[in-house]
Amino acid sequence: MLQHPDLSAGLSWALLALRLVCGFAFVLHGWSKIKDPFRWMGPGTPAIFQSLAAVAETGGGLGWMLGLLTPLASAGIASTMVVAIARHVLVKRDPFLGGYELATVYLCISLLLLACGPGRFSLDHLVGDPIMRTKA
Repeated sequence: MLQHPDLSAGLSWALLALRLVCGFAFVLHGWSKIKDPFRWMGPGTPAIFQSLAAVAETGGGLGWMLGLLTPLASAGIASTMVVAIARHVLVKRDPFLGGYELATVYLCISLLLLACGPGRFSLDHLVGDPIMRTKA
């Protein structure tokens, strides 16, 4: 498993700001989906995939904001963003700008949080995230 690097206070403040803003955005994106988790995309997409995306966005956003179970939250969000990017590129044939650039940015943020962890100012750091304590 990954090991959190020993992050400076400055970097931890920056990660906190990133987690709060992006986490809040995901809670807002996921909120309408979590209220109707099996039908928010309409017919054609299996209900299980719709519900997984709704949970990943809403729960992952809350996880990021709290810095709680950050690897799990980041993996869920990353998976959802890969599917969103694929849908924009392969199905809708959207351009990068106005199409899938935001999903790409969120994918990169989730990869950053997977690699760096949530920083010092997080519940994961406070309780000593057992997932991240495991050495490779």
